[in-house]
Amino acid sequence: MSIQIAVIDDWQQVASSVVDWSVLEALGAVHFVHDYPADTATMITRLQAFEVICVMRERTPFDRALLQGLPNLKLLVTGGMRNAAIDLPAAKALGIAVCGTDSYKHAAPELTWALIMASTRNLLAEANSLRAGHWQVGLGGDLYGKTLGILGLGSIGQKVARFAQAFGMRVIAWSENLTPERASETGVTWVSKRELFEQADILSVHLVLSERSRGLVDAEALSWMKPSARLVNTARGPIVDEQALIEALQSGRLAGAALDVYGEEPLPVDHPFRHLPTVLATPHVGYVSEQNYRQFYQQMIEDIQAWANKAPIRVLC
Repeated sequence: MSIQIAVIDDWQQVASSVVDWSVLEALGAVHFVHDYPADTATMITRLQAFEVICVMRERTPFDRALLQGLPNLKLLVTGGMRNAAIDLPAAKALGIAVCGTDSYKHAAPELTWALIMASTRNLLAEANSLRAGHWQVGLGGDLYGKTLGILGLGSIGQKVARFAQAFGMRVIAWSENLTPERASETGVTWVSKRELFEQADILSVHLVLSERSRGLVDAEALSWMKPSARLVNTARGPIVDEQALIEALQSGRLAGAALDVYGEEPLPVDHPFRHLPTVLATPHVGYVSEQNYRQFYQQMIEDIQAWANKAPIRVLC
């Protein structure tokens, strides 16, 4: 057996070093492909020889056109158990197996709190001032006694809530499926959607992207927020109406935003989020941690081995 395996989407070029890929030598050859053309025809040319392709979640789109152009492809392995960039029905129709991996559950909550703290204390501007040879330029905010609003109290939202409680914050939450009873199990107060936006000093988004959640944080919801409040989004960009958020920030109706996710990724060079002084923007690094990458890539190897043994695991389709 000699399977040709490609590892793509490795933006930092770390995949080859975080785990030991040599265990796959008995199955075939592993190739680390570091060039990502946007057009489908070039992708087909570059990837058509591979039977197995390892991808990072929601980077390269594997739509029907690309999948149809890869007749040798038998297995797609993605980091995480969700990847909206893969057309699963098309893969299934073409006989391409898709498997996923577990995730390190603390990476996104930790990044959320890094953004909350950095934004609240104005750390980016202060650090830039110091680098430029200056000193203090502003007055940082505080967390103790303030209200954190959590939009979506799932596994990540619950971890974020526990951090907030350690800081002495009041924590409120809402989502369409959340009940007061389930919120209270985490020591969180259930409120209505409008109350969530009205009362939050910091509002943090932790919903799964779906047709129901897309655009949920719209101009009306943002208008309910305090002028002193901040919005944090480490979930998915399209949950927030970007244009409405830009207008709220430009007009001063919102004090600031800390963002790790966007409607288009990578974020266009001329996008306002790159330049607005009240925005702290990071390049979707919520899951980009050493522990998470080790788990992703180690389990990708396990998925390939299991598939080669005709006993696939963590199957998505």
